[in-house]
Amino acid sequence: MADSTADATRRLNVKKQTLDDAYAAPANFLEIDVINPITHGVGKKRYSDYEVRMRTNLPVFKVKESSVRRRYSDFEWLRTELERDSKIVVPALPGKAWKRQMPFRGDDGLFEEDFIEDRRKGLEMFVNKIAGHPLAQNERCLHMFLQEPVIDKNYVPGKIRNT
Repeated sequence: MADSTADATRRLNVKKQTLDDAYAAPANFLEIDVINPITHGVGKKRYSDYEVRMRTNLPVFKVKESSVRRRYSDFEWLRTELERDSKIVVPALPGKAWKRQMPFRGDDGLFEEDFIEDRRKGLEMFVNKIAGHPLAQNERCLHMFLQEPVIDKNYVPGKIRNT
């Protein structure tokens, strides 16, 4: 009896990791950065957008590297599409910051550097949580969001077929 307990609790013989193994390219990776916020326009036509840069070797993505510019409303669109069409729990976006949009503020409101940076970090966390989910990786809306220069809001929702 003692022998069977010892066998059951014995550690597996694990191969020692070499430096080549430790520093080799990962088997599967998906890196998404939300960077380089830029504010465009003046007055009521003013808005900020962000560069969404993706690198991956996952087979479900046909394009292995992409860079697109997205506004906050594009992130809202992605969230709405995923909530409607996918079976995953979609995380929240960083807040809309209604108070920052009020007139007669003594600062730049939505266009203050600190606010834009905080929002950028929140958007990056949001898109990485979604893109890291195996079910979301098959959604056409995610692929369009990450890889297409212009989002076609009239697209046909569905799954990406891995061919």
